[in-house]
Amino acid sequence: MPDWKSDLLSWIDDLKDPELIFEKVRRAAEELGFERVVFGLQMQWPVAQPKIYSRSNYPAQWTERYMQLRYYEIDPTVLHGHLSLAPLVWRDELFASTPEFWEEARSFGLKVGWTQSCVSPNGVKTLLSLARSAEPLTERELRGKELEMRWIVNVAHLALGRALVPQFDDACRSSLSCREIEVLKWTADGKTSGEIADIMALSVDTVNYHVKNAVAKLGVANKTAAAVRAAMWGIL
Repeated sequence: MPDWKSDLLSWIDDLKDPELIFEKVRRAAEELGFERVVFGLQMQWPVAQPKIYSRSNYPAQWTERYMQLRYYEIDPTVLHGHLSLAPLVWRDELFASTPEFWEEARSFGLKVGWTQSCVSPNGVKTLLSLARSAEPLTERELRGKELEMRWIVNVAHLALGRALVPQFDDACRSSLSCREIEVLKWTADGKTSGEIADIMALSVDTVNYHVKNAVAKLGVANKTAAAVRAAMWGIL
């Protein structure tokens, strides 16, 4: 087993600093012949505009333009990652609908690349791209390296996901009471406070009290948002 794989395995459960984790991933990618790496993570909350985190060693000017111009909304590699977990080799035909974007990316040395995404059970999505400025990615190279490339993707997903995603799930599971969870389940099913009171043999005031507590603990604005967020995190 190559040293970089042993190294990655040795810290995967212990290292917490995202920058240090990314540096480990970058070095592993370099061992496989890729000089550039970008990792992106999309939270599942807020629903309308999910929070996005990224780490990369792409040229700073390109990264700045990419975010300012919201290129992630048209980037074919990102769009593919939203739809499929299959790995993707960058080819000219992939960028046929965004030729200006592709030309600009290539001007920054991002000429050859490979991308794959991952999704956690709680809906958190990550995407890792390995890129370089020369030497096309041949079928022979891909056959010899793809298992290791996929392995890096999964290590980055697990380690960086743990470091970047707040431990919200565990906190909510321990802080929400059984009554609060049950009230949110009925709320998610569209029941009113009065209907929930009848179902649970409680007073309306008691139901509203549990709802208020759940809303506060989940850090949201109302009971609908509380039910949605709890459901998305697997609490319900």
